[in-house]
Amino acid sequence: MRLFRSNLRRLSRRPATLVTYLLLSGLMLLIMLALAAAAMAGSDARSAMASRLILTFPGALRLTLTMVVAVGGLISLTYGAAIAGAEWSWGTLKTAVARGEARSGYVLAGIAGAIVMVWAGALVAYLAGIAGALAAASAAHVANPTLVDAQTAGDLPGLAGRAALALAMDTSIGYAVATVARSQLAGIGAGIGLYIGEGIIGAFAPQVVRWAPFAASSAMLAGSSPEGTGSAAALAGPGLDTGTAAAVVVAWLLLSAAFAALWTERAEIGG
Repeated sequence: MRLFRSNLRRLSRRPATLVTYLLLSGLMLLIMLALAAAAMAGSDARSAMASRLILTFPGALRLTLTMVVAVGGLISLTYGAAIAGAEWSWGTLKTAVARGEARSGYVLAGIAGAIVMVWAGALVAYLAGIAGALAAASAAHVANPTLVDAQTAGDLPGLAGRAALALAMDTSIGYAVATVARSQLAGIGAGIGLYIGEGIIGAFAPQVVRWAPFAASSAMLAGSSPEGTGSAAALAGPGLDTGTAAAVVVAWLLLSAAFAALWTERAEIGG
């Protein structure tokens, strides 16, 4: 717990944390601005109709959350990679080990801290997205007689839990990749390569890729919301059911965290 609290204090002051928060929130606001523009445009009736549907509450509460995860998945992965890479590049891991900290404990505390910071950033982005959706709906003259109903209020906690699980897995995988690479830039590049590569392979072997981390995450979220998202549906393909996908995501989360801890235990960090 001491290491965890210490990591939270350090991460709250990291420039990468602020950049991640601003980037995710800014992207959500830009998306809502684009939706408002599309809803007000008369040139493409189908696009305008789809945009107005996304800005209509209470459905917008669910759709905004799925958009936060869709946009934040890759950002969470790169954030985890940036934090882990900094431990090697800046020598903080070596310093911690020299003062007697357990390697695996330090790594697991680092992953947990990064996940909590990502969750906080996702919450900020979600609130920004909701505010942006309300403003966009007003600008596009989308009627919203009610912001939330009983069904949506009942669905949101489960969807939020699955969203948190997906972002935690992305962060942990990014952390593990950068731990192996021992570099921020190499870790971020490798993480992005894994993310894109999975999507490419999925076009040729969807039955295999559906067990991969990002496809399972997308299937879990797509199955938890009737509307789903375009990117989720594209990655999920024939997909797993929601329960199975959630189990796969948990497995990848634990596996990546354990791998990062074990790799650090066996790594040479002297010099």
